[in-house]
Amino acid sequence: MTRARYTQVSLDSTSCYHCICRCVRRAFLCGKDHYSGQDYEHRRQWVVDRLSVLAEVFAIDLCAYAVMSNHYHLVLRINQQKALSWSDREEAERWMQLFSGPLIVKRWLKGEAEDAESLKAEEIVFQWRERLYDMGWFMKCLNEYLARRANEEDCCKGRFWESRYKCQALLDEKAVLQCMAYVDLNPVRADMAGSPITRLSSSVQKPSAKVMRTIS
Repeated sequence: MTRARYTQVSLDSTSCYHCICRCVRRAFLCGKDHYSGQDYEHRRQWVVDRLSVLAEVFAIDLCAYAVMSNHYHLVLRINQQKALSWSDREEAERWMQLFSGPLIVKRWLKGEAEDAESLKAEEIVFQWRERLYDMGWFMKCLNEYLARRANEEDCCKGRFWESRYKCQALLDEKAVLQCMAYVDLNPVRADMAGSPITRLSSSVQKPSAKVMRTIS
């Protein structure tokens, strides 16, 4: 029996997780469909660019990733302390890079809110703080964005992903390092690349980017 995602995430046990999401009905996320001749290779950059945006906004470190033809792998580290260190203003500004936010919060940020409005705005911002270190919200902001773009390009509606996502806890440093190696080598095992460094859509190619390569 499947379990709700929130029951699979326990920051008391570990902050690191391996997430996998696969397209529905073997649809193509990226790569070339040899039956139709349609090339979806450009979508790899969609995933990489969106991950870069979300890693800047969320208090979630991107340890490793690989974008395959019909699924992707992520190794994520939830950085709760980072989120708790943000001021209310910084936290609100981060969230509103992704969502427009209600008028009451915009007035509060400008210093135009009355006392009662300020209390309500701070209540809303407190909820946003929790979401910014919530892996479910990170994945939602990634998958919904990609599904909308893909469906728009394909001129269709409906599900793009097979399910929300699969999540596996990585309980110690050894497990995290093994999983990162597994993710980086995925394109090689699938004969999509001769070596990890020749694959444009995996984290091993971006040592200078903001990809967290250590556990501590």
